[in-house]
Amino acid sequence: MSDTSSEPKRGDFAKHKGEVILREHEYDGIQEYDQKLPNWWLFTFYGAIAWFAIYWFLYYQTHSFRSDREIIVAEMSAIHEKKAKELEATLASLNDQTLINQWSTDAGIVANGEVIYTTNCVACHGADLSAVMVAGEVKIPLPGRSLIDGVWEYGNKPMDIFKIINAGSPVDAKGLNGAKMQAWNVMLTPKQVAEVTAYIIAKNPKEFAAQP
Repeated sequence: MSDTSSEPKRGDFAKHKGEVILREHEYDGIQEYDQKLPNWWLFTFYGAIAWFAIYWFLYYQTHSFRSDREIIVAEMSAIHEKKAKELEATLASLNDQTLINQWSTDAGIVANGEVIYTTNCVACHGADLSAVMVAGEVKIPLPGRSLIDGVWEYGNKPMDIFKIINAGSPVDAKGLNGAKMQAWNVMLTPKQVAEVTAYIIAKNPKEFAAQP
């Protein structure tokens, strides 16, 4: 006679803490045990359901929470507004003379402009501003324009250079071999654009020194 005292009880589900039930149903030889879940797990589960119902009501019925899209739009609007104010403040004291005589002669400003140029502009205009990359004896033209050949497609005044860096190529511009200058005001502050402009002026001392 076999000993069945150690076999689990049969039933639909466990009703008491610590009770182990072997459920009645069986499929393809597979059986399922059931035990009563601990209270901490049940409280967490039911609490999550209750929080979902409350959050759903607050989010969709009372609009107490902003969507991710609304948050991003608000933050981007704030950034654009801040940059617009910075541009206005920068332009209030910026002109051709201040860029030539003050910004481009300040070693600290020029150094900042060089760092910004090296980080963002080298790929198109080259490390030496010639728009050429030298690999051994091979010279490879880059997509940008040379910034030291004296040719300025959209104006040779310092503020012209500032504007083309800040706002990019004009809408109707054909660009150089189809490549247009992007608007850097998306990534750089007006002050940083002015510093890059000062750096370019400093690299063309004879040309800009001759300007009134």
